[in-house]
Amino acid sequence: MDNCLFCKIAEKKIPATIVYEDDELQAFKDINPAAPVHLLVIPKKHYATLSACTAEDAPLLGRMLALAPKLAAEFGCGVQHAADGTPSAGYKTLINSGPDGGQEVYHLHMHIIGGPHPWRGQR
Repeated sequence: MDNCLFCKIAEKKIPATIVYEDDELQAFKDINPAAPVHLLVIPKKHYATLSACTAEDAPLLGRMLALAPKLAAEFGCGVQHAADGTPSAGYKTLINSGPDGGQEVYHLHMHIIGGPHPWRGQR
């Protein structure tokens, strides 16, 4: 897509703080973070919304989700478990789809949001 901000980031035509990249996915820091950790994971292939994906895209979507806990741990907000199994720390994943879903950039992206209670008082 010629005018897609995230396509331009994936093609490195616009700078971003890239924290992960492979042949299909890229992750970078959000320029307007809502929490101490706020990363975006995008497929390099353009999909306007999650609803544009089909069953054939399930492996790619699965890779996006599997990347979330790895990046969260790398950035210090991965879920930790005490000796008794009680979890602490943590992060939230979010995919906004469509205007009523709060999507602002029409290129599929997953937010990884974490840190000490980053969403307290926010929805």
